[in-house]
Amino acid sequence: MSSTVLPLRAPEPGAAPVAATDPLALAAGLAQAFAATAVERDRLGGHARHERELIRQSGLLTLSVPRAFGGQGGSWETVLQVVRTLAGADSALAHLFGFHHLQLAGIRLYGTHIQQRNLLSATVEQGLFWGNALNPLDKRTRAQAIPAGFVLDGVKSFASGSVGSDWLTVSAWDDAAGAALIAVLPTAQPGITVEADWDAFGQRQTDSGTVRFDQVYLPAALVLQAPGQAPTAQSTLRSQVAQLIMANLYLGIAIGAFEAARDYTLEQARPWFASNVAEPSADPYVQQRYGEFWLKLRPATVLADIAARLLDTAFEKSADLGAQERGDVAVAVAEAKVLAHRAAIDIGSEMFELTGARSTSARFGFDRFWRNARVHTLHDPVDYKLRDLGRYALEGRLPDPTPYS
Repeated sequence: MSSTVLPLRAPEPGAAPVAATDPLALAAGLAQAFAATAVERDRLGGHARHERELIRQSGLLTLSVPRAFGGQGGSWETVLQVVRTLAGADSALAHLFGFHHLQLAGIRLYGTHIQQRNLLSATVEQGLFWGNALNPLDKRTRAQAIPAGFVLDGVKSFASGSVGSDWLTVSAWDDAAGAALIAVLPTAQPGITVEADWDAFGQRQTDSGTVRFDQVYLPAALVLQAPGQAPTAQSTLRSQVAQLIMANLYLGIAIGAFEAARDYTLEQARPWFASNVAEPSADPYVQQRYGEFWLKLRPATVLADIAARLLDTAFEKSADLGAQERGDVAVAVAEAKVLAHRAAIDIGSEMFELTGARSTSARFGFDRFWRNARVHTLHDPVDYKLRDLGRYALEGRLPDPTPYS
């Protein structure tokens, strides 16, 4: 076991600048660049080193960092719109970006002022890209208390963004306390091994490797939430940030599928012989189906934006946030996630009924929209979101705070 922890230091090839341009304009530029190679990278899978560096150099990694720590102080509404924009072109890279900001949210929600100052300032100054090893259902990583900290042993799966990350947010189970701790560690800390073993049929470049811990020293100064520490309404907002990132990923996928289908219909599709129209866009059945797609996208978009604004308000309340207000955010996030889930799955599948047999050619890669949505929407069962909404509609019962609600 190493008795030292690596210092905060700049990753290669260097720190990212703080963005000085409209973040949504930057996101649109990144999305355009990612779209040009999305089909080929989806086919190859693996680590998108170049594209991750483009995100770093854009300055958008500092978007959610408060201005007091050198960041841009962007709202969650803006961060999530960036996630949505990137997801329309490449939902795997949008996932990486969104989960980076999820880890920063955890520091803001769990960390002391000193921890926030040190970790968030370093994120800005050194251009750190954060990954996730905080899988709340995976208790295979154990923490044993020692003087001045803990020793970690075990494994974490589904560790999004861990491959190529600079720092990780980590959870580990303390048997003595019968509870988990939440902490941060540099990915290069001795004893940490990240395996690039993600092999799902979608979201193929999310760098969601397996992280192994072998006698890893965790100093007390890097523990954000001690084992058994009672959660507050404020600290439980992390799950809402995570769920709303997912909702905007799904929404971005749905928008990307819609736009791909629309462009193909307008530019390459042929009318069905029995339609008696010159262009497929003049076919009333085609028009009807696009109208149905539109009615899946519009309410999902509206509810996602409403939920983001409620999340911003909740963050502004900080320690004064109450259970009712936290519950209101959870209801809004569940609404947005269910509709975005449906839009992504339905449009990603049904688009082929409008684009036709030729659109299934591998060169278009249109199947990636459905594959990416299908893999990611399995993160947690949407039926439990519907259950929460049903309880709220029937009894006014707010969702119970959990890592997923």
